Amino acid sequence: MQKSLKNSLYLGLAVLSLGTVTVVSTTANAAAKTKVTSDVTLKTAAESRNVEATGTNALYSKPGTVKGAKLVASKTTMKKMANSKKSADYFRAYRVAKTTRGTVYYKMVSMDGKYRGYVYGGRSVKAFAGGIKKAATTKSATMPSTTTMYFKTPGKSNVSWTAPNNTQYKASKVVKDTTTYANDALVVTDAARKTREGSLYYYVTDAAHPEVNGWVYAKGLTTTKPTTDNFNDKTDVKVNLKNADGVVIKTAVLANLAANGGSTVSTATGTAVGTAATTKADNAWGKTVLAGTGYSYARSDSGNLAALAAAKTGDTITLTVTKNALSDTPITFYATTNSSDLSKAATELKAYKEGTTTPASDTVVFPAVSATFSGTKDASFTAGDLVAYLTTSKLNVLDTPNYNKAGSSDKYYTEYTLVSALPGTYGTTTKAFYVASEKTGNSPVSAPVVSGTTGYYTNTSK
Repeated sequence: MQKSLKNSLYLGLAVLSLGTVTVVSTTANAAAKTKVTSDVTLKTAAESRNVEATGTNALYSKPGTVKGAKLVASKTTMKKMANSKKSADYFRAYRVAKTTRGTVYYKMVSMDGKYRGYVYGGRSVKAFAGGIKKAATTKSATMPSTTTMYFKTPGKSNVSWTAPNNTQYKASKVVKDTTTYANDALVVTDAARKTREGSLYYYVTDAAHPEVNGWVYAKGLTTTKPTTDNFNDKTDVKVNLKNADGVVIKTAVLANLAANGGSTVSTATGTAVGTAATTKADNAWGKTVLAGTGYSYARSDSGNLAALAAAKTGDTITLTVTKNALSDTPITFYATTNSSDLSKAATELKAYKEGTTTPASDTVVFPAVSATFSGTKDASFTAGDLVAYLTTSKLNVLDTPNYNKAGSSDKYYTEYTLVSALPGTYGTTTKAFYVASEKTGNSPVSAPVVSGTTGYYTNTSK
């Protein structure tokens, strides 16, 4: 009886052992046979692919069930990032892979670039699932009661950004130092809070220097206008920059000038400082002072050299400036999904060229117009000026040719409607933003277009 029982136990263990080996072998073979059937780049608007970890799945170098996949971030790490209070721990999804198991994996990168890899995303490419979910990295905030502001402490901190840091992948500084723009009036056009940190940012535009336009941390701004009258008659020289008609275009101060023949700053009114004044008032100085005016300064002008050479502390000298010639301003046209926030990612439209471009939802026909967008070179223009030009030129609505869609016999075309534009200076490429609306029927671009020029846009067929 006991011998029979022992033999039965041995036999049972042997069978169990064999079963265990068989299960492991089957699992290993299944993993080894899992293959990627497709791995493509996501083409939806970049900001629509901001995601956050759910903490239920780890991050791998390849889809997790594919042979050779290595762990990039454990499930524990992903859970910490899911509960993080830092925007740096958001992700941007940019590829999607499907496997022979019918599973979906998204490739993504953390906003700070520290982590990059594939995470399980469910079984459908129509929505994020599994280890990630869609994230709103910012949320709308109340606009300030006073919308004209200035940099609170000009310098390298609290500069303008393309987006609040880490709320968009590769958000970057627009300018790295705001010292040059200390006295510029900044107009707030939008407000947002970082969802995780709660910090408030304002989008500002600078009419004098459009290159500054961007998002600035709200505490880095002030409504108090800087004091500009810091003239010291013992060390400085005032400058009036006048045109040929004697009209003052700009005023400036040449500050902290050294006495002729010396290297130390003057300490008395009436000190000859012509050498230092001539050195400081170079062409780069003039370009900064005259930014946005449409005028140019040349130190080499004989009258300017004479006035600078004779300068004494406490003096007011006159320098002559010249009005620039008219200049065409190229425009680049973009499609955007968020018309209220120009810092959001936008997609450059493609120019349709008959016979060389395949009609599609983003191949726009740019018609000929009667005139380009032009003005005095380097003179400032407002966003309203550009919108007015586009509207008058009938460029406020643009259309694609008809194109086909798989599985449908209908004719389609996409209509783009102007929603906003950027300010700038004449002669420097600017941007116009449109929103898309797909329609059926015959495209309007089959109608005749206005005769004239097509030299107003920079978009190319791609």
